[in-house]
Amino acid sequence: MALTKTQLEAFEKQLTDWKNELELGQSENVHAMTEQDQTSFPDPTDQASMETDRNFDLRIKDRERKLIKKINQTIERLQDGDFGECDSCGGNISVKRLQARPVTTLCIECKTAQEQEERTRLD
Repeated sequence: MALTKTQLEAFEKQLTDWKNELELGQSENVHAMTEQDQTSFPDPTDQASMETDRNFDLRIKDRERKLIKKINQTIERLQDGDFGECDSCGGNISVKRLQARPVTTLCIECKTAQEQEERTRLD
């Protein structure tokens, strides 16, 4: 089942909006971190708490950066005509799956098999 032109345009708009939102958040966070005073707290617990919060924020921003990269790759697939095609089996990815996770590259069957294989390796 191929996606219609309207569906493809809707996915592209959704992905572009999502990317813009993430990029705006990234730039706001960088600005906030550079403006923030590098205050040294007299209490080591307060200092540790501040550093923990900063590390948590950095991990989130790193995940968002990786997501932006995936979004860019998905937009490229959309423009190349490969969007909605499973990288593993070459079959179609269902519209419901694409709506839930537009950056996915695997159909539900291949993703399930991949996750089962990962669990088997961990055991």
